Amino acid sequence: MRRWHRVRRVLNYANLSTPLGLLVARLGRARLAPGPCGLVLGYGYRLPFPVAGAFTLGNVVLTKHPEGHLTGHLLRHEDRHASQYAACAGLPMLPLYLVAVAVSFLVCGNQASWNVFERLANLEDGNYPRTPPWWARTRPGPPE
Repeated sequence: MRRWHRVRRVLNYANLSTPLGLLVARLGRARLAPGPCGLVLGYGYRLPFPVAGAFTLGNVVLTKHPEGHLTGHLLRHEDRHASQYAACAGLPMLPLYLVAVAVSFLVCGNQASWNVFERLANLEDGNYPRTPPWWARTRPGPPE
């Protein structure tokens, strides 16, 4: 494990985001397994919220899907979110993320395309579309 991943793991425990992730995993009856880069992977998450293929709380990555779902680009996307928790001092990321979701909805009509956290985690790696802002979309011309 790289030095940054060890530091991030300590920071996310100290800022309480990873303990929150472990609590949510337990409430959602996810099966936990150690993952790469100091992450904890939780499979079979059963609560209906949030509606996402995967989501991260601290160093805990949760998914409703079975083992093997968190790989490749998606895992790299969620790994970047774990680093964002460390950069935001943990739990303050939650309200900041909700504001970013609201901004994205206002700008382009979906939760991710203009969400700064999702953009920094690479939209494509998270399977999110790149939707242009409403003011940049082509409008149909007048009927002839």
